Amino acid sequence: MIEKHPAVTPLSPEAALSPEAALSRDAVVIGPASAPAWLAESVERGGGRVVDGSDASVLLWAAPNDPDGLAAVLAAHGEHIEWVQLPWAGVEPYVGLLDPARSWTCGKGVYSEPVAEMALALALAGLRGIGHYARSTSWREYGSIGTNLQGANVTLVGGGGIAQSLARLLKPFEVNLTVVRRSTEPFEGASRTVGLELLDDSLEHAAVVVVACALTEQTIGLFNAQRFEAMSNDAWLVNVARGAHVVTSDLVDALRSGVIAGAALDVTDPEPLPEGHPLWSLPNCIITPHVGNTAEMAQPLLTARITDNVRRWIAREELIGRIDTLAGY
Repeated sequence: MIEKHPAVTPLSPEAALSPEAALSRDAVVIGPASAPAWLAESVERGGGRVVDGSDASVLLWAAPNDPDGLAAVLAAHGEHIEWVQLPWAGVEPYVGLLDPARSWTCGKGVYSEPVAEMALALALAGLRGIGHYARSTSWREYGSIGTNLQGANVTLVGGGGIAQSLARLLKPFEVNLTVVRRSTEPFEGASRTVGLELLDDSLEHAAVVVVACALTEQTIGLFNAQRFEAMSNDAWLVNVARGAHVVTSDLVDALRSGVIAGAALDVTDPEPLPEGHPLWSLPNCIITPHVGNTAEMAQPLLTARITDNVRRWIAREELIGRIDTLAGY
């Protein structure tokens, strides 16, 4: 989550603009009122001006989970807002508002490096038995659990920024990487690139399966009992995308029965994961509380993206992190 700072100039849905108001390309309005002050500084570094909405063609919406608030603002200012910048890479709450008549961008690609780093850490932790060793209370309990990532078969589900960063991080380990994504065009660093229809086939011999795709209607519940059965019983599932990609009850069953070796999860469904949930007590499950990208990591990365995009908007250059309004990400 973005750390709260003193509020910037608030944007009120009731403060509708007059049709005669002249738009200014460098004028940016920020909402909601609780948005952190450093967002305004990011806009100004890009050559923009933060205004109250009277002549803005740009809306920087800083709430990751407030579609109703954004809908109210667009209802009041819709004729004037030409570009909307959203803060996070995942835009699931806002899919219903993605009007193709205006430009939409998000944090797509901003957080790729830290999240890819977390995926690598979780993969290594699972394969090397770190969860088992960390829970032990005696040297004699340790045993000899652990396998190498070096030279292993890895299946990576997703072809966006996280996948690109992770493929680069995996290169020194000389893994045999299969990428599963919408396009079957060759993916840099992958030995094989296949479509989603070949997902089951790509799971059979993988030691690690990493979920790093967008959450859409097609990928909700993508990993269910059938998929776990398709995986090797010594494979680890790593999820750094969204908890809803996985049917949690099916995962619990697969972990308990040994259908797969383990799961390392930075995201869960539900999230936050309730106290007492079975996943907490499973010895072959490693859980981190959605910290692949923290506020401390996010602020400088998002600051740079907003500054760059504001500069690009004013210069009429291509924006970075465009949302495909039809695909929903």
